[in-house]
Amino acid sequence: MGERRVIEVEARGSVQVAFRVNGEEVEASFAPYKTLLEVLREDLVLTGTKHGCELGECGACAVLVDGVPVLSCLMLAIECGGRSIETVEGLARGSELHPLQAAFADLGGAQCGYCTPGILMTAKALLDAEPAPDRARIKEAISGNLCRCTGYLQICESIEEGARRMREDDTCGAGCAGAATANVRNGAGAGAGRERGGQP
Repeated sequence: MGERRVIEVEARGSVQVAFRVNGEEVEASFAPYKTLLEVLREDLVLTGTKHGCELGECGACAVLVDGVPVLSCLMLAIECGGRSIETVEGLARGSELHPLQAAFADLGGAQCGYCTPGILMTAKALLDAEPAPDRARIKEAISGNLCRCTGYLQICESIEEGARRMREDDTCGAGCAGAATANVRNGAGAGAGRERGGQP
């Protein structure tokens, strides 16, 4: 993919690694034994990714590396040279929440919120690959993400709703903007088209 790969061992025992984090080119210097989780939180101050079990069992630390969910507590940061990393901080578009984040907020998919970043990133990877997964596929995808609050029903419903909103975003585009302009010109009320609201 043409990313540059920089891993230089310095005299003091640290390494210099370049990678792309949430779309931005980053170079960081850190001890070679540090995990991706530690570098994200401690060196890059991206604290949305959570320390959980640090044994690869809870999924709270999940991030995307080249679009694939990985447990950042088990991956050495030095392995990520030249690769693309996505964390929960990269989901929103400025002040606008990602459709998954908005669905979780609307449907109660996040309660204490500690597990939510890992679930969001795992769900994003699923929906990027499969825009309309069924409930069984969603359960399979998030089977490695533990939640002690919700019982998973709200999480599954939130992912389904997020998927629906993402599909609408993909199919809407300029056509929706044109339709909205036409509705304003024709005097359509703000409530037009709300029949699709509610839970899936």
